[in-house]
Amino acid sequence: MNTEQVLEEFRAAGALREGHFILSSGLHSGVFLQKNLVFQYPERTERLCKALAEKIRATIGEVDICVSPAVGGIIPGYETARHLGVPSIYVEREGGAFKLRRAFAIPPGARVAMIEDIVSTGLSSRECVSAIKAAGGNVVVAACLVDRSGGKADPGAPLVSLAQLDVPAYPADALPPELAAIPIEDPGSRRLSK
Repeated sequence: MNTEQVLEEFRAAGALREGHFILSSGLHSGVFLQKNLVFQYPERTERLCKALAEKIRATIGEVDICVSPAVGGIIPGYETARHLGVPSIYVEREGGAFKLRRAFAIPPGARVAMIEDIVSTGLSSRECVSAIKAAGGNVVVAACLVDRSGGKADPGAPLVSLAQLDVPAYPADALPPELAAIPIEDPGSRRLSK
């Protein structure tokens, strides 16, 4: 599956949105990928995650377990793990940091695929990779459905993405005038508890 095919799945689900959005990173962008509109369709999610599993296997070989950051990575992590034939677990924020909870554990030295939905700056991925390493896992790949950084994000492990975009994102104090003129939407979940 190539970038255009991935974007077509997002378009067909109404998930490729244009406007003025605050990303989970806090940066502002004119494009937002509302992945949950894709994930509501099992057949779309299956196509995307099967292709991601195939790309992971072709790039780094077999893995022992998939670990995702909650909440956004849980669905693609589970579905990708299903196609890799391995368990799927996730980390959650506790006291502001990602941790394994719910009696989840990573076998010592396990080859871990960290699975994300969308990568913008790589911050959540790096935090997840750190939690996996702290739990004894060997992160051999950070994989995502869409890398919207154009390959510039540092997820803390070798990045494999199903699609790669280079979508500009701006700090709030450096918005281009055409973006500043559009009402802001904050569709993410990171700031909901604040």
